Amino acid sequence: MSNQTPLRAAAVRESQRHIRARTDGLAWAVSAACVLCASAAGAADRPEADPHAQHREMIQAPPAVMRSTVTYTVPNITMVRSDGAHVNLAQELNDGRPVLLDFIYTTCTTTCPVLSQTFAEVQRRLGPQAATVKMVSVSIDPEEDTPRRLSEYAKQFRAGAQWTFYTGTVQASIAAQRAFDVYRGDKMNHVPAILFRGAPRQPWVRLDGFATPDNLLAELRSVTAQK
Repeated sequence: MSNQTPLRAAAVRESQRHIRARTDGLAWAVSAACVLCASAAGAADRPEADPHAQHREMIQAPPAVMRSTVTYTVPNITMVRSDGAHVNLAQELNDGRPVLLDFIYTTCTTTCPVLSQTFAEVQRRLGPQAATVKMVSVSIDPEEDTPRRLSEYAKQFRAGAQWTFYTGTVQASIAAQRAFDVYRGDKMNHVPAILFRGAPRQPWVRLDGFATPDNLLAELRSVTAQK
């Protein structure tokens, strides 16, 4: 029989939970830092001016994450999924699952790798439960980001079946960006933002800044708690 009292056993379990949380947070931070270091090294090898300099400065001193609740209407936009299928974006977002959405492009060396690493870490922490979430990444550089290139990018981050990538025409990409108020006129001016919706027809939670896996998991837990 254990010598631990129920209170002591509960305290031990709580301590272990906090240790696991700190370890998971450290693992994500190290992974994101490695991605950025590799990208920075590649940029340093190029003699031309770094077009991502502004984003690098922002990552070194990231602004606080700003959370807001917004109602967005997704128009009927035809996008091309990384498997080559032509699909309606609004329908893709309305399969009944909670949705995590971001906007990226594959040649980005600053903001996008961090956003993608954040999604990858959320996927890792969810484990088998990741299938209950719809994770969506839309390219803001569709002329370069072909379905094949997006598939290769997805492999870099070990994206599971629940994490899908989309490209399309320039007009379709801009329409999607405008629908979620992330269009800034040029891919070099893109801003870090992740959007979350708990269910179809609900408002979206907008997280401006470099949201962490903990931020996203907290949003997902809030939906689970309401059920």
